[in-house]
Amino acid sequence: MRDVVIVGCGGGGPVVATELARWGLDVLVLEAGPRFADPRRDWSRLENDANNPLTGYFRAGPGDRSKPAWSRDLPEDMFVWQVAGVGGTTLHYYGNCPRAARGVFAGYDGPDAGEYDTTHRFPFTMAQLRPYYRWVEATLPVQTAAMGTKEERFLRAAAATGLPVCDTKEPTEASFRPQENCILQPGGTAGLAPDPSFPQASGCTFCGHCLQGCSAPRGAPRNLTAKRSTDNSYVPMMLTADVWAPGGRPAELVTGATVVRVHTEGRDAATRATGVTYEDAGGARHRVDAKVVVLAAGAVETPRLWLDSGLPNPNGWVGRGLTDHHLDWVHGIFDDYTGSSKGASSSARIDFPGYGGIENTGLPPAFEAFSATYSDHGTHGVYTNGSPAGDAGADAVGRLVGAQLLESVSNIDRVLNCLVITDDDVEAENRVQLSPAMPHDPKGTPPRITVKHRQRSARTRRNREFLARKAVELLRAAGARKVYRADWPPLLLHIHSSMRMGHDPSDSVLDEWSESRFVTGLFVADNSALPNSLGGANPTLTTQALATRAAERIMTRYFGGDPWVRNGTPTVSTDPRITDAVLARNL
Repeated sequence: MRDVVIVGCGGGGPVVATELARWGLDVLVLEAGPRFADPRRDWSRLENDANNPLTGYFRAGPGDRSKPAWSRDLPEDMFVWQVAGVGGTTLHYYGNCPRAARGVFAGYDGPDAGEYDTTHRFPFTMAQLRPYYRWVEATLPVQTAAMGTKEERFLRAAAATGLPVCDTKEPTEASFRPQENCILQPGGTAGLAPDPSFPQASGCTFCGHCLQGCSAPRGAPRNLTAKRSTDNSYVPMMLTADVWAPGGRPAELVTGATVVRVHTEGRDAATRATGVTYEDAGGARHRVDAKVVVLAAGAVETPRLWLDSGLPNPNGWVGRGLTDHHLDWVHGIFDDYTGSSKGASSSARIDFPGYGGIENTGLPPAFEAFSATYSDHGTHGVYTNGSPAGDAGADAVGRLVGAQLLESVSNIDRVLNCLVITDDDVEAENRVQLSPAMPHDPKGTPPRITVKHRQRSARTRRNREFLARKAVELLRAAGARKVYRADWPPLLLHIHSSMRMGHDPSDSVLDEWSESRFVTGLFVADNSALPNSLGGANPTLTTQALATRAAERIMTRYFGGDPWVRNGTPTVSTDPRITDAVLARNL
């Protein structure tokens, strides 16, 4: 019997494991994908080698790339971009760590309160989550992003459009700022040599390859690698809890472990989680009994596993309410140098509370071409798909081909990109369910993912058009010679809310502590637990804050922990020792 078993080692699972391991619990973490033990050996900087959804080392599939990726039933034109393995999708994310907008929390009464999805707010206030934000921000750590040429161009253009500088982590007016990200600041020779080595170089080396995985600087220990994906931050801590935490116990990690069933006992309101069964890389099955089960497999796999295990779903909301930021892409072509491919991939942002935001995004050439040719609008100048999106004032809208595409990617450092990230509404028909058509694969029944792209709520569509127009305005202010809008189909890069917590039991799966309303002792600690789309903020920081909060709840409710102190170290409270306790982990 284990104390806690955690399914998934991506953005949220290692957070729960770290917190519980430092309190001395017996924690087992099961990850279906691989562990990249030596990134310098296992990774390249080749875009297709890394991110091909069928064969790349960053894909939703087993570690053995000769085996097929996991099946997914996609009835619509969409691209689901997730990564399996230790670190999960944080392996290729940009490290952006903004807090959620204040307006998405209970109790918010600001002048823009009515601009948000008021039906699906957090079931607690921003003040109640703020200590957990501070804890994660100190742990990773989260810092103001390093600036380069593309960021300077973006921020100067934002000022030229009349927007003010934001000087807070929780903006309440339209404003611009550097990103708050979890990428260590460059130091020493970082950025001054093609492949700088540790310890002469530290932090971000400005290589521009965030999407292919961070292993810089060369020779740095894993916990000092620049980008703080969980394989570089929380995973080393969960595996060494006995070293840095008095009374701590290291978590156990098993990779290539595909969980095929969550077990329960009892019925109706007395249903309780009792453990899981997983299949190892050799095909053998193992049952693990545990006092508490935590699902952290992601916003697609967590509801799929729940449904495939036959767990209770009395209100029908397991898998429903998926939000994805209704992303879009606007990019400008310049006659001079922008440095788009250099440095951390996204280090500047504009927030429009109640609408969402715009992020500057630098891409390598193949993904720049993908972004310019991924369109719901059809091919510019050839045909349209009848998309309701307009041009937002751009010179063209739709998929670029021929000379226009060549112009867009021929000099990657004369481009400036804007990623449009909306605050989209929770809508019941956007969902994850079991496929009624596809045969079982080694994980069980494949998931069907449905996003009603063209039938979004009026507010979601309003937000996307508003932000696309603002992106065009910004690029023109930056000096772009031409501006293009892609009008993307669903690109499920930020996926949330498919197992949402909420204040209303009729349309939520989890309570305010991330525990299932239907199965006691069963928690969710990934993006699926988010109650909404956070006002357009990138999701990982908030997911990790919620995961920390869930870990504290597990400890205090199921293992008799003191809510203030355990084994001589403070929990995530307003205890003044918080900074010292967190910094001690990273020594």
